[in-house]
Amino acid sequence: MRSDNKLTLLELNRLVREAISDALPGEYWVEAELSECREHGGHCYLELIEKDERSATPVAKASAKCWRQTWQMVRPYFERTTGQPLRAGLKVLLKVYPQFHEAYGFSWIVTDIDPTYTLGDMARRRQEIVRQLKEEGVFDMQRELSIPLFAQRIAVISAPSAAGYGDFLRQLHDNPYGLRFETTLFAATMQGEQVEQSIVSALNEVYGRQEAFDVVVIIRGGGATADLSGFDTLALAENVAQFPLPVITGIGHERDETILDMVSHTRVKTPTAAATLLVDNLYRVLQRLEQAEAFLGRYIPERLHSQRQRISQLSTLIPTLALRTLSEGRHRIELLEHRLPVAIERRLTDQRHRLERTALLLQGFDPQLLLARGYSITLKDGRAVRDPGQLQPGDEIETRVEKGTIKSRVI
Repeated sequence: MRSDNKLTLLELNRLVREAISDALPGEYWVEAELSECREHGGHCYLELIEKDERSATPVAKASAKCWRQTWQMVRPYFERTTGQPLRAGLKVLLKVYPQFHEAYGFSWIVTDIDPTYTLGDMARRRQEIVRQLKEEGVFDMQRELSIPLFAQRIAVISAPSAAGYGDFLRQLHDNPYGLRFETTLFAATMQGEQVEQSIVSALNEVYGRQEAFDVVVIIRGGGATADLSGFDTLALAENVAQFPLPVITGIGHERDETILDMVSHTRVKTPTAAATLLVDNLYRVLQRLEQAEAFLGRYIPERLHSQRQRISQLSTLIPTLALRTLSEGRHRIELLEHRLPVAIERRLTDQRHRLERTALLLQGFDPQLLLARGYSITLKDGRAVRDPGQLQPGDEIETRVEKGTIKSRVI
């Protein structure tokens, strides 16, 4: 191109604007993910991105704007429908038309947003998180726990300045039954991008002091009711599901349960309802104690009266029983008196026979009987000689026979 055909930048940009306007004359529905979303001067400025499904690498980027007049209509509708504001990370379906400005360059101008598309993507993400929690075997772990009968030591996770926290304390401590509770606040951010990290950090603090508490209450109130995305994360759900104490959630919303609600021990709608739950739990225990006290008040006197009657009956029976026992004893003694002489005589006879048999047996071993049969016994120093080797020449020995004794000397 020759230099005499040169264009100014403004002229060139006008050509671009006309070319875009001619090539893309209408509006288009486009799917994209928000990588940035900020509001300024009543307008909304968006950064759009598309990622490769396998590598998550960005394959397309673009800027978009939603002017104040449109933004004031689409924003509340989107938040009411999805339950949260537009934020980075959401998948969106936008209706746009191209705009190229000579001074500010190209951008897509948003004229409408379809919240049902975002709801569908959010539902898919929630289903994936629930599926993963169930595969890990932690989805129902909280429901295996029991809220203690005397649940009075409460760990509260909440924003300190939240109106819901104040409502919870008033409902809990100003209960009509005069029941007493101990509450300890673990401060946390309850809306925005820091929800997950902040609540997990608070749970870790409670875990370090778990012996000091009976239950954990996670409450939220007074903030933007639309921003609940922080309660639908895998990391927060895993922490709550596996927490060793029962977790009660009351984060103040009417729409479908968040994943945090799904994995908690008990879900209620508001902080006030969480306090009512704890008061009712303790009041039921109080009623049971009062019923037990009333029962014991009736049972003990009745039991004492019954035992007194029994003792009275026994006291009238004791003389009769004693006389009967004495009579039976006397009869037994009389029987023994008759049987004893016979038994003694029988025992003496048996012993006499035994002695006689023993005497006869001993007579068989009498040495005199042996001598009468012609045997003799040789003695030396009064002891029987059994072996000639026991004798020495000159020893004096004595031989006993039936008729007398013979003395001799060994040669």
